[in-house]
Amino acid sequence: MTENATAQGAKAKWPAMTIAEAHAFLTAPGIPFEMEEKVIRGVKMRVWKNAPPTLREAFIAGRAHGAKDFLVYEDDRATYESFARAAIAFSHELIAQGVKKGDRVAIIMRNLPEWPAVFYGAALAGAIVTPLNAWWTGPELEYGLTDSGARIAIVDAERLERISAHLKNCPDLKRVYVTRENEEVTDPMIVKLEAVLGAVNDWSKLPEGALPDVPLDPEDDATIFYTSGTTGKPKGALGTHRNIVSNIMASGISMARTYLRRGEMPPQPDPSAPQKATLISVPFFHATGCHAIMSPSLFGGAKLVMMRKWDPELAMQLIERERITGAGGVPTIAWQLIEHPNRPKYDLSSLEGISYGGAPSAPELVRKIKEVFPKSQPGNGWGMTETSATFTNHQGEDYENRPSSCGPAVPVCELKVVGPNGETLPPGEVGELWGKGPNVVKGYWNKPEATAQTFVDGWVKTGDLARLDEEGFCYIIDRAKDMLIRGGENIYCVEVENVLYEHPAVMDAALVPIPHKTLGEEPGAVVHLKPGTTATEEELRHFVASRLAAFKVPVKVVFWPETLPRNANGKILKTELKKIFAEPSA
Repeated sequence: MTENATAQGAKAKWPAMTIAEAHAFLTAPGIPFEMEEKVIRGVKMRVWKNAPPTLREAFIAGRAHGAKDFLVYEDDRATYESFARAAIAFSHELIAQGVKKGDRVAIIMRNLPEWPAVFYGAALAGAIVTPLNAWWTGPELEYGLTDSGARIAIVDAERLERISAHLKNCPDLKRVYVTRENEEVTDPMIVKLEAVLGAVNDWSKLPEGALPDVPLDPEDDATIFYTSGTTGKPKGALGTHRNIVSNIMASGISMARTYLRRGEMPPQPDPSAPQKATLISVPFFHATGCHAIMSPSLFGGAKLVMMRKWDPELAMQLIERERITGAGGVPTIAWQLIEHPNRPKYDLSSLEGISYGGAPSAPELVRKIKEVFPKSQPGNGWGMTETSATFTNHQGEDYENRPSSCGPAVPVCELKVVGPNGETLPPGEVGELWGKGPNVVKGYWNKPEATAQTFVDGWVKTGDLARLDEEGFCYIIDRAKDMLIRGGENIYCVEVENVLYEHPAVMDAALVPIPHKTLGEEPGAVVHLKPGTTATEEELRHFVASRLAAFKVPVKVVFWPETLPRNANGKILKTELKKIFAEPSA
């Protein structure tokens, strides 16, 4: 097999491998994706042997890309070297301000070039970097700052305005750096970030600087990312350096597996190939944006292009101008690119991949991506804050053949489905999904009880209902707490939503409970239609009824004028949509 592959290159053909065979081939001794076993916090697990040990080594690898563009935002552009100089300068600034290893440094801003620079600056200083949700209100941000005990905060002008009245309630906070603030700053606690680093386009003028002498270990605390908080107060997931850098290898192995699955040898990296470029539409303050996109891009030398807010026409302009190779985020973004009437005006031929997660997607979308962007590989995956983003990967023909799956676990990770009595269920049966691997966080910051409830012997209890097939492909059925029970009959929301997505007029769909006096609850649907299409409530109900049992058919369908509301990680805010149906029916 190897001789054949060597002789004929990437087009060499042999029988397509199973998932297990492909993973064994890619993780064998001497291969870049080689695995080994480590005991981490008393639990034996598989780890990537060749992953950078900490964010420090990931940063050093990224700096080697030198004059390549790394960060692009409107008229701002930072190369890898200028980014590195800014990060090092900021690390020394934090140390000069008394930041010690383990201190929390909060980042509260939208996606800007400053975000990766201060993130890596804080990490190099040994701080626990604590990104807070830039969509949060002032009281929510105060909670994040006080719960984490952040000593330093870096904010943009919009967030400074939001938290100004709350700073007096954050006794641990000693200094706030603000970027892109046009007004004069009079509070001695607040410093303009530009006074330390200069403007983004001037970062190249900063001194080269030496990395701070702060020893880092793979098991050192590195980040606190707060859960989305759709129920109760958000909890801070405490991640280690190993948790984060595991994504670097996980992001690379999926494409290689796709080649093997179709019976081809993965091509060797070509240093003369055009630079990879990602249009990032998910926030850095979410684990996906930070761990699954930012750090792998840094390590691999890709360019990150940011937008102030998602706009499909601007996105197409940027894809053409910056020769974007990867885009996505949530399924709605893919649909908007595909359906946009001005799409033929732009050269989008550079796109090689359109990936998304955080929400179910219609099988039709997978087919449409291949039809409209024939060079591109559709992909999705599953992960959560507690798994430091990527846990499963799904791409190429595997995704086309199993569009309702989120793929198999990456090789260093394990999945199992657990029944109500803690028993491991066989393939095909639905239960709670548990995950184990080097990317599962240590626990929740200062919440030992919640940690004990969620993390058991290295496994994280996800709260998702799922099933695994014989090959290990995972199918997320629903969030356990969001499942509808109509008169004793279980209704998995995603099953009904997938049927709605099959309707040619539906772009976005969510199923939520409607209170009912005798049945407990009934299913109600909220849908957003594609531009230029029409559908009636009765038409959609009949469409579902022709495909699913009668008790699963929405009793009401409400049409939403825009894409459905989502939280920062792309999940539909069903708590908001439930309010539409708040009045009990007879």
